[in-house]
Amino acid sequence: MAGGQGKDAAFLFADEELIGMTELKKGANFVEVMCGCTSHRYGDAVGRLRVFASGDLQISCECTPGCEEDKLTPAAFEKHSGRETARKWKNNVWIIIKGDKVSLSKTVLLKYYNQASKAANGSHKGPNGRPFHRDEFVCCKRCEILFVLHMTTAFLTVLISWSAME
Repeated sequence: MAGGQGKDAAFLFADEELIGMTELKKGANFVEVMCGCTSHRYGDAVGRLRVFASGDLQISCECTPGCEEDKLTPAAFEKHSGRETARKWKNNVWIIIKGDKVSLSKTVLLKYYNQASKAANGSHKGPNGRPFHRDEFVCCKRCEILFVLHMTTAFLTVLISWSAME
């Protein structure tokens, strides 16, 4: 999960992009910075955000001295911190830049996360990079009728028989 893809932390971000970030550390394949999430009920929960070259994000919680939460996703850290409106971690999890709390969505730290999430799911692209349909087009070898199989339900249903309509 935390494996880099041969990239060094020095090449993840330019030094100008990281200026002013609090407690910045560069590792072999990650960049680590202090982060937090504010709950109106419990106040600030502080942690350390690691951004890996692969696009993975991990937070080690430091909300209390005895907290043993480690390797949390940003969404899990947001929930752990007691945030009432969880699910918007890109806006609720922040880092400190030059003394100000700045949400992750306004920083360069999500540059590799966004690229990794697009490649992983939701893009509907095939191995050749072109978009593909979830539906399947199947041609019967015996009668040469083209069928459209709709893939949204648990059962495959034949919607249209194109050759039969001609």
